[in-house]
Amino acid sequence: MKYLVALLIILIGSRSIVAQSAYPGKITGSLTDSVTSKPVAYATAALKKENKLFTGTTTDAAGVFLITNLPTVNYQLEISFVGYRTKIIPVALTTDRSVLELGKIQLSPDTKILSGVTVTGQKTLVEDKGDRLVYNAEKDISNAGGTAADVLRKVPTLTVDLNGNVQMRGNSNLKVLVNGKLSAMMARNLADALRQMPANVIKSVEVITSPGAKYDAEGSAGVINIITKKGLQGFNGSTNITAGNYNRSIGTNINYKKKKIGLTFSANGYQYRNQWESQNTRTTLLNNQPVNILIQRSLADNTGTGGYGEISFDFDPDSLSRINFSANVWGGSYPNNNTLYNLLIDPTGQELQNFRNDRRFRNPYGNGQLDLGYTKTFKKPEQEFSFLTQFSRMPDNYFYDTDSYSLAEQLTYRQHSTNYSRNKEYTSQIDYTHPFTIKSQHDTTNIKIEIGLKGILRDIGSEYRVEESLDGAGELIPNPAQSNDFNYKQQVTSGYTSVRLDTKSKWGVNIGARLEHTDIKGDFVTTQTKLANQYNNLIPSITLSKGIKTQTFKISYTQRIQRPLIWYLNPWLNASDTLNVNTGNPYLKPELNHATELGYNLNTKKGLSVNTAFYWRYTDNAIEYLTIVEPNGVSLSKPQNIATRQAYGLNLNVSGQPNKELNVNGGIDIRYVDLRSPALNQSNNGIVWNINFNSTYKLPKDYSLQANGNFGSGWISLQGTNSGYYWYGFAGKREFWDKKASLTLGVNNPFKRSIQQTGQQTAPTFISDNRWSFVNRSIRLTFEWRFGQMSAGGGKQSKKISNDDKGGR
Repeated sequence: MKYLVALLIILIGSRSIVAQSAYPGKITGSLTDSVTSKPVAYATAALKKENKLFTGTTTDAAGVFLITNLPTVNYQLEISFVGYRTKIIPVALTTDRSVLELGKIQLSPDTKILSGVTVTGQKTLVEDKGDRLVYNAEKDISNAGGTAADVLRKVPTLTVDLNGNVQMRGNSNLKVLVNGKLSAMMARNLADALRQMPANVIKSVEVITSPGAKYDAEGSAGVINIITKKGLQGFNGSTNITAGNYNRSIGTNINYKKKKIGLTFSANGYQYRNQWESQNTRTTLLNNQPVNILIQRSLADNTGTGGYGEISFDFDPDSLSRINFSANVWGGSYPNNNTLYNLLIDPTGQELQNFRNDRRFRNPYGNGQLDLGYTKTFKKPEQEFSFLTQFSRMPDNYFYDTDSYSLAEQLTYRQHSTNYSRNKEYTSQIDYTHPFTIKSQHDTTNIKIEIGLKGILRDIGSEYRVEESLDGAGELIPNPAQSNDFNYKQQVTSGYTSVRLDTKSKWGVNIGARLEHTDIKGDFVTTQTKLANQYNNLIPSITLSKGIKTQTFKISYTQRIQRPLIWYLNPWLNASDTLNVNTGNPYLKPELNHATELGYNLNTKKGLSVNTAFYWRYTDNAIEYLTIVEPNGVSLSKPQNIATRQAYGLNLNVSGQPNKELNVNGGIDIRYVDLRSPALNQSNNGIVWNINFNSTYKLPKDYSLQANGNFGSGWISLQGTNSGYYWYGFAGKREFWDKKASLTLGVNNPFKRSIQQTGQQTAPTFISDNRWSFVNRSIRLTFEWRFGQMSAGGGKQSKKISNDDKGGR
């Protein structure tokens, strides 16, 4: 609370500094500890007039504060800081004495605080912020040493399957941001990226189901914003080490903020082990008659290794401006080696093929990103102008070798494939926010107008080559039919405007529109084949809300667009499984989503929070991976526009604190899903549900315990269904060294080594039954040490580009 007050003081103080008519009054002084006589840095000095906050500031590293531009009247100076008793000093400025030097002011330590903080309540794990739900991951001890996938499993409205695939209310076409900006790491392959991002760096996760016009229109289901931990004023940092059988990591972050300069550095290295087994039985159909039957069994045990580093620099030339620069790099290698046993028989049981594939699959990836921005605030609170730029380059390469062996262990076929994929992106953005207030006899209305322009240029390329030896003994010979160079450019130009009205009687309206123009050009260099497309999208959004005491009723409607990007467009053939080939589709069209939501929120003074939403989603040109099996038993899977996807659902989340030691929350999402494709003469529908819970209990002597679980019924696609799954875990935490260090022991799914899941697929060309076994019984121990001093007074928040239309699926 004191940090929030300090931030409010800074904003009000900034308003006073730029007042049009300057005042001669000044108050200065210095704060010292009454016991040690050392300066008290970054304390809050609040100046009140008639018991109302007028202006204020914070002390610098030497404990000195200065408040200027003051009218000559009587004030109360209130000085406060964590660990000290608040001190109130009456001060008076007159025309004859407009400058007041208070000299050294001693602050007395608060013995109650120094002897040990008494916790009267815990911050709830899930908070309702009106336009978004916030899951406070740093308050969840079971996250220590895990991955971002473990974190998202506990977030309301989200489901994460056993393989790390994320859905929001049953839709996987969503956008994932990191600190309000797109991360290229999340854009390449969301499931892989979440497994490789340590949970220790995550502060909170925001879920936005109905984004307004200010957000890019991309993301049919909505937007997920992952907020990472950051320091405040002063010098501080942390170090964490995790050891476990499936997760290992080591990382640190260091923050320095003083006066006009801020510097942040973070680095992390990690390993993630992925162990699974699968079985597949597929019958090929021709005119509804079986042609052959494929039986496959696959085993895999891989460990991915990677790391990242980021450095950011902020400079405040004055109290109203900020220039920020940051650079970050991600990199690593994610292997997917496995052994695949294949048996192909005819309907009578006669053996057609029987061989083993040894597959060695590597995905060395990396990303470098630069951000440079300028933000200016004004004397009016929330009035702001920003100009932001961003450049990123992401090589994302795929290499595999496949060796086929007969039952006699004779090498019969070899294939080597390389795919060099790159994505260069240039972005610039201008935003302006202007607030004003209209007062009437019966009500007061706060109005905020937001306008902005944005341009994104993406230069994407894919160079893929295949070499093979048809008998396994000869040299590898290039195969021109599976080799090509693909260049792809996408330019998105957009502008938006939105108006938000909030009245004193708790009515709220947020209405806006976003116009986006997309220009696409593609070129298959080797085959001299070109593609081109351009389209315009006008994206409306409106939210109406009404607050009644502790309750809020809300209704909203918006449209979203999902542009297919490199992960779906790349025409490279992944034939590492010679009987199951996967590829992208450069001819995909964007899908357009209509989203309507009726919500109800209840927040009581006793900490009970209830968030309920009835929702409807309708999608045109819905994108899904579809499979076709040829009569020879070889399948080809690629994304296609299937037609329509609808979902009608209810989402309920409840969180509360029955007493000061116990914090609980849980939720359920149940929906009816309907997918139809008249062109393919296929449809599928059914009910899908998901339940999650999370509970924390604080014990004496700085111990705490936690339990969590996630249970789902599976999911539905156009061609099939998958069975249910579950995920649960327990954790215990002990804090020590004056709560500057902690040790956390966590276990996931301790009572069973692996979790099984089944799936069925049906199409005119095949019927398939699948079974997977994911080994996920894990244990990990995490040590964290926090050092340095943190205090309020971090000033303005740096802004960066947020390309939430880039894609992370």
